Amino acid sequence: MKSKKNNLSDLGGIMYSTNPEFEYEQEVDNTVTAPNQQQDLRVMMDKKNRGGKAVTLITGFKGKNEDLEKLGKMLKNKCGVGGSVKDGEILIQGDVRDKVMLILQKDGFKAKKAGG
Repeated sequence: MKSKKNNLSDLGGIMYSTNPEFEYEQEVDNTVTAPNQQQDLRVMMDKKNRGGKAVTLITGFKGKNEDLEKLGKMLKNKCGVGGSVKDGEILIQGDVRDKVMLILQKDGFKAKKAGG
């Protein structure tokens, strides 16, 4: 395969500075997680690009990535299955949509089934 050539923009805009007092300003994540009642989550089953394996996919979470990780961990524990959190989505192994819907609604989330 052909390797991708790196550009300066791939480095995040960081350049070398000769100024001894220069301090790099890091971006601060000021996102506030909305309360459970204001979250509009979609629960769906997905099989695409997963070798035919069924995955329950939860999308639509608004808030910090840390809170999304906590929610994903809680759902995986209560369902007794594995999974991960990627790109603002929670992936839970297997078709456990009904169980996930019950858990989310008990915790006060607005959750709807989406897809077929």
